[in-house]
Amino acid sequence: MTTPKKERGIKKERVLLVSLINDSARRYKALNRFEELEGLVKTAGGEVFEKILQIRENIDPSYYIGKGKAHEIKDIVKKFHIDTVLFDTELTPAQQRNLEELIGVKIIDRNILIMDIFALHARTKEAKIQVELAQLKYRLPRLTGLGVELSRLGGGIGTRGPGEQKLEVQRRRIKQRIQRLEWELKFIERVRDVQSKKRKDVFKITLVGYTNAGKTTLMNLLSKEHLKVDGLYFSTIDATTRKFYIDRNHRVVLSDTVGFIEDLPPHLVASFRSTLKVAMDADLLIHVVDVSRPGVDERIQVVEQTLNEIGCRDKKRLIVFNKTDLVLWDTILLRYKDRYQNSILVSGKSGEGIDKLKETILRHITVI
Repeated sequence: MTTPKKERGIKKERVLLVSLINDSARRYKALNRFEELEGLVKTAGGEVFEKILQIRENIDPSYYIGKGKAHEIKDIVKKFHIDTVLFDTELTPAQQRNLEELIGVKIIDRNILIMDIFALHARTKEAKIQVELAQLKYRLPRLTGLGVELSRLGGGIGTRGPGEQKLEVQRRRIKQRIQRLEWELKFIERVRDVQSKKRKDVFKITLVGYTNAGKTTLMNLLSKEHLKVDGLYFSTIDATTRKFYIDRNHRVVLSDTVGFIEDLPPHLVASFRSTLKVAMDADLLIHVVDVSRPGVDERIQVVEQTLNEIGCRDKKRLIVFNKTDLVLWDTILLRYKDRYQNSILVSGKSGEGIDKLKETILRHITVI
């Protein structure tokens, strides 16, 4: 992974987080979203300076947060030398343009940040194509009349992937580039379909789950691999597949694919459909859940909804609650075990529960 800026002796990008809720009762959820957004900023190589939560009944169509609040943010940005203002929502092209012109620094939203992290972690040709395609489709309607061009803001978070120069070319050239990328993805998908047919007699398992739930750690334990684990969001962008024997008589194909997150940009879901096809082709989906963090039920729902959207509604699922070693009270674990029938408790760190997981996988294999 790219070395963080601070370690290279370069000052990290200072980011101000902004969120809007229409009811004070939603404050707790907003704070959880801030925590997640801060983790995303850290993964992208920046540091959060401060968080601003506004309670406002209606969204301002021109400035999202309203012109008065935008002026307040302008003063904060100037006083504390903020580099980037990040909104925890998708801004319209007009809102982004107006905010950039008023505040005078780079304005990005949650979607741009997530796509930027995907660009940072993409390693294979396929992943790079998928990220660039998603970014270009997202930025295409935002090319006309941007208030403060990203190319004049010194790069940084939100400008990786296709690069600043791609934002300045004519719409026609960008559309041609999109068509070319879509063609290349279709070719890669045809090749993957041929490879998948060769594995039709082998039991196929795909690890799915919210980002940073510990899927890669479980893959290492099950397959005895040594894939890199760094605890950052979206560390796994490329689908990783390994064949191994789960016991003497049963060989399986295990795939670890990209993690999900709330409000995953639809352009990314569409572009990564060929990568996510390993989930659609699986005989069993192992849904890995980080049981140590708040909002377990909400994250499970996000993953289930995303799986349904990509065509996995009827796939067999096994919920695995991971990171049990970080939970202080057994009553919490038992509560989730009872709520989600036939689920399994494991610790990717200690290996506890892995034998039980293997036994359950074997039962699924022998049923077929």
